[in-house]
Amino acid sequence: MTDSPPPSPSDPPQGHEVIQSYLRLLDGSPGVYRMLDRESRVLYVGKARNLRARVSSYARPTGHTMRILRMISNTASMMFLTTKTETEALLLEQNLIKQLKPKYNVLLRDDKSFPNILVTNTQAYPQIKKHRGAKTEKGSYYGPFASARAVNRTLHQLQRVFLLRDCTDSVFEGRTRPCLQYQIKRCSGPCVGKISKADYDQTVADAEKFLSGKTTSIQARLAKDMAAASEAMEYERAAALRDRINALTQVQTAQGINPKGVADADLIALHLENGQACVQVFFIRANQFWGNRDYYPRVGPDVDQAEVLEAFMGQFYDSKEPAPLILLSNAIDNPDLMADALSGKLGRKVTLTVPQRGEKAELIDNALRNARESLARKMAESASQMRLLQGVAQAFDLPAPPARIEVYDNSHIQGAFAVGAMIVAGPDGFMKNQYRKFNIRGAELTPGDDFGMMKEVLSRRFLRLTKEDPDRSLGLWPDLLLIDGGAGQVSAVRTIMQAHGVGDIPMIGVAKGIDRDAGKEEFHKTGAPAFALRHNDPVLYYIQRLRDEAHRFAIGTHRAKRSKAIGATPLDDVPGVGSARKRALLAHFGSAKAVSRANLADLKAVTGVSAALAQVIYDYFHENG
Repeated sequence: MTDSPPPSPSDPPQGHEVIQSYLRLLDGSPGVYRMLDRESRVLYVGKARNLRARVSSYARPTGHTMRILRMISNTASMMFLTTKTETEALLLEQNLIKQLKPKYNVLLRDDKSFPNILVTNTQAYPQIKKHRGAKTEKGSYYGPFASARAVNRTLHQLQRVFLLRDCTDSVFEGRTRPCLQYQIKRCSGPCVGKISKADYDQTVADAEKFLSGKTTSIQARLAKDMAAASEAMEYERAAALRDRINALTQVQTAQGINPKGVADADLIALHLENGQACVQVFFIRANQFWGNRDYYPRVGPDVDQAEVLEAFMGQFYDSKEPAPLILLSNAIDNPDLMADALSGKLGRKVTLTVPQRGEKAELIDNALRNARESLARKMAESASQMRLLQGVAQAFDLPAPPARIEVYDNSHIQGAFAVGAMIVAGPDGFMKNQYRKFNIRGAELTPGDDFGMMKEVLSRRFLRLTKEDPDRSLGLWPDLLLIDGGAGQVSAVRTIMQAHGVGDIPMIGVAKGIDRDAGKEEFHKTGAPAFALRHNDPVLYYIQRLRDEAHRFAIGTHRAKRSKAIGATPLDDVPGVGSARKRALLAHFGSAKAVSRANLADLKAVTGVSAALAQVIYDYFHENG
């Protein structure tokens, strides 16, 4: 790839002129182009089979939509990256869009990873569990599932049918009697020998067959085993097998969507209305429906369906593995190019199709109906949210409805495990990908000093904002700050804000009010007396929801920190000691303190600890003890 720098005249023009000036530098190579404004902010990222031909289309003053005309008029410079193939250009384009988030591109705003089900294979009695993230743990992965709820539902069904353990290895190894899961018939009790290894291995194999869609053979074998047990007058075992068959039948009935002619596919349906879009993605694996998720990409008022769907697919599959078959609600502009890019990612052929009849068309119609209904709900919620934000602006005397509200809270136990939390809300509701947590670091803070903790949190927040968005052009700065506290807290926070040069940001303190009852909140603002909203004011309920969400997030973060600290041992910091060796050392010596006092010969006697590692452990505790 090569990067072509833009021309550098003393006073660069904008619009068609500047685009025209680049044509002499370009040839017919494929590649990616970027359009930038006077402040070098990226306005648009695009790909081209022929860069010169594509850029020349922007140099023409006519034939563009209003969105493209605005983009051209703001363009002060361009950047180019040539690639060997158009497929490479497509992949690079989508990667740059996700990184740079240009103003005029269709942008996928929610890009969370999907959970899978993992059946481990490193233990004598494999564990079945939910897994999210990189597939580094050894075992068989099944997915993706659209949400944690879809995974949990399937895991619950698998436990009813196959009775596999879901406990961690440390819990499994420490059991001396069956747990509650065994009592309610959700586990076969391998931890205490309630099932033989051969029988457990068979149930693991059955569970993996189920996740692979081979349910018929499982039911046939279970029915055969039940008949044999009945003939042998093993009525208790026959009854247990009957219950498993019934549970398996209920699972298949509860699936809802059970496509017979579609084994593995992603369904992607788009609905556009009034400049807003909803994309529904349905996952079908092993002839089973594994959930769906809706997305609301950022689009302009004059984009067409093909552009939105193609942009969505490029960004969606940038970090996800596609299915071998992708069913679409409508065609995209470059289906062969997209199929080629996705095939390279999957390592086998990927087919894109827009079904017109039959079962596949019915599946897409179902997904499209969901997209239409989801967008209608979203638009109604957005209208309601905007009314609330207008009410907030009126109640707190703001110049305009806030596009970004930041709410802060602290959580600790008498100063221990102290954390600060920030939640963010705006026109689309809670912006959870913008939430932030702050581990309180100030060693000089008095335990329980809420003012000191808030000072540290806000100081770190504003220092980061000043570095990331110094001219406040990226939408990262809040239009309103809400803090938990009264006049004293407001005064302290205002001093902090002024010290950082951000005293112009509106800030409100929310105090519990009389008897600390919800509904009697008092609001504090610098230079104004405390005031309250009427008891049934929707804005009051909205502020309460924001405060409660901040409190929930702060408490959750605090509990996670406390749990991690409780489970921590000095062994966590010893180089070369992972979870397996940590368990072995604790099992051998009984405690971390005993490990720290052990001599070199005793350390070498621990299973899995080499002579070299024993020396590392010994040196660590005796040099740092």
